Amino acid sequence: MAAETLMERMLATPADAEIILKLYQLRTEALMRQARAWITGEFWPNSAEEFFAVATNPADPHNAYFRQVITYWEMAAAMVLHGAVSAELFVDCNGEGFFLLAKFAHILDAIREKNPMFMTKTSELVNRFTAAAARYEAVLKSVEARRQSLQPGR
Repeated sequence: MAAETLMERMLATPADAEIILKLYQLRTEALMRQARAWITGEFWPNSAEEFFAVATNPADPHNAYFRQVITYWEMAAAMVLHGAVSAELFVDCNGEGFFLLAKFAHILDAIREKNPMFMTKTSELVNRFTAAAARYEAVLKSVEARRQSLQPGR
């Protein structure tokens, strides 16, 4: 059995559960809630230029929100990749990181031309774990439908 498959199928431990609960608790902090609401609900860039207008502009009032949420989910994904938390439990309990990767999928190549490390930990989760890939594919369909509904004339 491949190491990834073994890691994916291991039973979660009480320590895994504590990490998942702590990740949830961190998401409920007031400023983090505002940042998450903005990035998931309001920020729908149509191009890499629109993306970078916020992501690389410290003067933009939403730049800190962007950095806070993206680095949070990349940190959480890294914990899974390094074996600190069960992959299966993480995927079962967290969808937002996959949502964000899906949200930027249409411009991901252009983003990574300038920022090659953008959401690479979340991408690695999707590539390494079947449960993560399945979650991502389901979210991607929803995101694409949402993006279409936001287009002018719809």
